[in-house]
Amino acid sequence: MKISGRLSPFWLEHTHDYIQWLFPIPEAGRFNAFAPLLTPAVQAAFEDNDIMRQHQKCSLDVMLDFFGLAREGSDIVAQPTLAIQTHIWLKAGGHNHLRITRMIRSLALCHQPNLARIFQQAVIAIGTQQGALSDMS
Repeated sequence: MKISGRLSPFWLEHTHDYIQWLFPIPEAGRFNAFAPLLTPAVQAAFEDNDIMRQHQKCSLDVMLDFFGLAREGSDIVAQPTLAIQTHIWLKAGGHNHLRITRMIRSLALCHQPNLARIFQQAVIAIGTQQGALSDMS
């Protein structure tokens, strides 16, 4: 699914306080003390509310597009424009790896474990095939 985002890739790369809102986890982040935490009550709300899970999938689609990826059915694939020169996550290290791990964890905790696993497997496979990632990245 291709998303025509309203936020530029530059903004998504250089702004560090939005990911905590889109993909909550139980612990507070150091970049946004005002973002909500994923409490047991919020986790239960995700379990019982398909609309909340759908909104998180929309957030995932925005971030996938930023990473040069896309959801196709039940798979996550590389877009034709994916390149190490323009998609920094393909390089070893960096804050985008922290974003990716947060996203995977949040999806799993918000009752979307299959999607979390598919995303995890995709970034590992695509990152090692098309990027400079390794087991140590």
